[in-house]
This record gives sequence, structure tokens and C-alpha cells, in this order.
Amino acid sequence: MGFVDTTELRARFAHRLSVLYGAEVPAYNTLVEVSREVNEQVLAHDVADAQRLGSIGRVTEERHGAIRVGTARELAQVGQIFAALGMHPVGFYDLRDAQPQPVPVVSTAFRPVDAGELARNPFRVFTSMLVTADRRFFTADLEQRLEGFLAARQLFPDELLELAARAEAENGLSEDRADRFLELAAASFALSTEPVDRAWYAELERISSVAADIGGVATVHINHLTPRVLDIDDLYRTMQARGIEMIDRIQGPPRWAGPDVLLRQTSFRALAEPRLFREADGTVTPGELRVRFGEVEQRGIALTPDGRRRYDELQAEVDRAAAGTDPRERPGIAADIWAAGFPNTEADLDEQGLGYFTTTPTGARRPIVYEDFLPRSAAGIFASNLSGETELAAAQGQAPRDADWLSEAIGRRVHDPHELYAKQAVAP
Repeated sequence: MGFVDTTELRARFAHRLSVLYGAEVPAYNTLVEVSREVNEQVLAHDVADAQRLGSIGRVTEERHGAIRVGTARELAQVGQIFAALGMHPVGFYDLRDAQPQPVPVVSTAFRPVDAGELARNPFRVFTSMLVTADRRFFTADLEQRLEGFLAARQLFPDELLELAARAEAENGLSEDRADRFLELAAASFALSTEPVDRAWYAELERISSVAADIGGVATVHINHLTPRVLDIDDLYRTMQARGIEMIDRIQGPPRWAGPDVLLRQTSFRALAEPRLFREADGTVTPGELRVRFGEVEQRGIALTPDGRRRYDELQAEVDRAAAGTDPRERPGIAADIWAAGFPNTEADLDEQGLGYFTTTPTGARRPIVYEDFLPRSAAGIFASNLSGETELAAAQGQAPRDADWLSEAIGRRVHDPHELYAKQAVAP
């Protein structure tokens, strides 16, 4: 009987989810197809530059997913499942104060933390948890009813959690157990066919579409699955040419003449998916929901804390300069501001201590790819796909949440991404 180690288990799971999501959201298959075409074109133009931030094999297969859960118990169970795949919580993201649209969740990303594991398969899942105790979003009465609903559901079967614990302890599973684990795990993230309580879902949706997507149903599902592309601007134009409606712009740093840094993201708009609804009289009727979309990303160089501060300052300057202008002018405004305020070569970025680099055996300096996420960009993607405005009850306080709180909730230390990059940047 063969043995499936952690890395292979992660690769197989990523593949299964991709097949699953493609069957549920066919436009995702178009997104993957266009991503590959764009990557092949970039590769044909300049092989060395195309692979400067990862081999084309890695880039082509790279995916990040996103899921949403409701409680610390569910988050801990998710942490166990991903631990079986060699994925650890990295970073703390609070989207409750995010602009342009606050979202009542805190998040982390489960991913490999070792550079070798990232190179083999960098699958990551951005995981959000509802903050039901935040009075800016939920009244005490709604919190109590929502917590009761969440406590009554079981997202993951015991057999799956037991296999996950075994895989973590033994760094893999036998072939038969691996197949069973993957079967149960993929099924747990599939879109449910069970009817949705229309009145309950609508009540939560008045607070936030994300709250309804988490607490208005009895299951969890993949919210989006994201391929990586080497030229996101080309992909954006190509998707539109194929008749796919995209959100209004690309989130993150602008397209400019200097180094690609951090993360640029965009998506096609959330699609209307048929769902069954249970009405107040107990009857079941057909309907639709718009909660899932197709995101795509272009990754750049990881920035140091000083680099991140510079990035935030420039983005704020872009916001001020672009305020009140035609949205079509924003890319040009951003490019000019970045040209004046950010290093325009990798060497300058490295010399000024704004980006993470490592030294190769030949003595060359090589940039380290950014493996994480941007709260502002995530909120921008969410906001562009929300079906309604989030309602905030001002001045009612909030439940304090930070990385330490999240670590305790998961039962696993949430890694600081800067510590991981700094460790990787140490010269060999």
C-alpha cells in the first residue's frame, strides 16, 4: 500500500477543489483557460523574466481559495483539516473597518510556511470568521439567535477530522485513507443543495451579504478559487472580450514601469446561481443567490514593514488625487504618483530596504515572492461583489480581535508573515 505525504496530499486536494469549483462555476474554467494563455504569451516573450517570481510550473498550478466560517469551533476544525495538508495560519486581517465596505469578519490565510513547500505547491486558503459579538453589525438578540444557529450545525464529519489529525501526526496517509480524506474534504466544501430559509437569510443579508453567506446556510462552501497570472491587465481585457463581466478595476498596486510588488487582484462579478428556498409556510421554491465570484491574482515582490508603509502612503495619495475624477483616469494618476514615490528598479528596492530579497549561491540577489494578502484589496473585491450595503450601528462598540485572539481560537499560532519573509531573506 502506497503512502501519500503531506505535499502530495495538498496538491491532490487543490486539484480536486479546482475540478469541483469548475463544475459548480463554469466561468472559473474560462478564467483558468485565459490565465494559461496569458502566461504562455508572457513566457514566450521573456522566459527569464516570466519565471523571476516562481517557475512557470508553480505559477500555472497555483491556486488560492477562500472560505467563510461562523465560530471559533469551526475555525479550529478548519485549522485541523489544513494542518493535514501542511498549511498553517499566517497573518491576521480585520475587515470590519475596511474601506470601501466594512465586512463583519476577521481572517487569516492557511498556507505552507516553508520556502521549499511553497515552491512545490503553494496552495493557500483565505479563511474568514464571522464576529457575531460586534455590536456595530449585530444586536444582542441577533447575536444570540445567530450563535444558536451556528452551534447547531456540523460542517465537517468526525471521520474527516480524525483522518486530518492522523495525517498531521504521520505527515501523510496511506493511499486508501488519503482517498477517503480527499473525498470527505472536497464534499465538505461543495455547494449544498439543501433549501435555504429565505426569511433568516434575508434578515442576515440586511446586515451584510457576507454574514448571510456564512450564517444563513447550514454548510460551508468555496467562495472563490483563484489562479495566478503573469499579466493581469492582459487577462482583464481578454476576459471582457470574451463577454465575462469584470468588476470595475484591478485592486492593489497600479500597473507602472517599476517592479511588481505585493499583490494585484481582480475578479469577474458574482454570478446568479440557482438555489432552493424554504418559505415561511414550509414550501420550497426556486430562487438564486449571488455570493461566489472568480478571482485572479498577479503576485509581486514581498515588501518589508518600511516598504508596506511606503505602499500605504502612496495608495492614500492616489485616493486623494483621484477623488472626484473620472475613474478611467485613476490608473494614470496612480502610475505617476508611484513613479515619483517608489523605487523604480529591484536594485533600488533592495538597497533602500523596502523589499525582501535573498542571495543565491552565485551571489546574485533574488526577490522573494509575496505569498499573502492585502486587507484593502480583499475588501475591495468583496465590496464589488456584495448585493447590498453593510449596515453599521455606529458607536455601539466592537469585539476586540487580534492575532493572539485568533491563535487561541484556532488552537495554533498565527504566524507573522514578516517574520517568515525575514527568515527566508537570510543569505545562505
